[in-house]
Formats: sequence, C-alpha cells, structure tokens
Amino acid sequence: MKTIGLISDTHAWWDDRYAEHFAQCDEIWHAGDIGNEEVLDRLMDVAPVVRAVYGNVDGGALRRRLKELEIFEVEGVKVLLTHIGGYPGKYAPGMRSLLQLHRPKLMVCGHSHILKVIPDRSLGLLVVNPGAAGKQGWQVVRTLVTLTLDNGNITHAQVIELAK
Repeated sequence: MKTIGLISDTHAWWDDRYAEHFAQCDEIWHAGDIGNEEVLDRLMDVAPVVRAVYGNVDGGALRRRLKELEIFEVEGVKVLLTHIGGYPGKYAPGMRSLLQLHRPKLMVCGHSHILKVIPDRSLGLLVVNPGAAGKQGWQVVRTLVTLTLDNGNITHAQVIELAK
C-alpha cells in the first residue's frame, strides 16, 4: 500500500503546505508546469520518490530533466502521467489512442487548473487532475490530491484545498 500526493501547475510557486500535506506520502507526482527546478528539488526533500513531467510553460532545464509523458506501475496500478491529457469526452489530441494502447488504470494530468476526478468506464480508468497548486492562473481555490494505491486498487482519494 502506498500513499501518493498529486500536484500540478505550481508555476514556480512554493507553499510550505505542500510539504505538510505530503509528509506521509510514499510518492509525489507532479503533472507539469512546475515552473522551476527549485520546486521540483523541494518536493524531492518531502517524499522518497518524486515523479514528474514537464508542462507547456516549463523551460529547458526542466525539459532536460523530465519527460513529457511517464508510464509506470505502482502497487499493481498502471499509471500514465502527463501535463496535457484532457478528460473523458474531451481528451487531448492523440491521448485516447495512447490510453487504448497502454491501458493504464489511472491517468494524472494538469494544465487546465481545474480539479477533476472522473472515471472513464469505456477505458476502465480513473482520470485525476489535481487542479493548480500555484498562484498563477484564474483558479479560485488552489488544490492538491492524495490517494492510496493498494494491490491494484485506487482508494482514499482526498482533495486538499490550500487557499483562494
């Protein structure tokens, strides 16, 4: 069993509450638009494993360290992590084909700054966008998500509201 912290769209903003809310997480996954290497490095001080992808606003330093798309398995759950993924009924171009090819059980993405937790029953997966954790953007509330992966199951999803 592993507890995962999900974060996206920090846009170079660090909030000490990231560390507070993710302190008990086994892994942290950042779904892009990190903003700078400092945010990524600080997350690495919080959890033993940090997985991240670059987003459309991330510059060369982050793009050299990270990929645009990561596919991996944790606790029997296959995961696709990307920045621009969309959601059921409105996937980003080419995403539905990738999902059909790789058959993840969980897709984590960012970009829209809109918190979403939506099952796609046609593909047998859960799509999670943790919303935006940074201050840049039009989001009303900054959010994080935690969830538990255990023996192929996704449980205990929790939305954490940081501030308006």
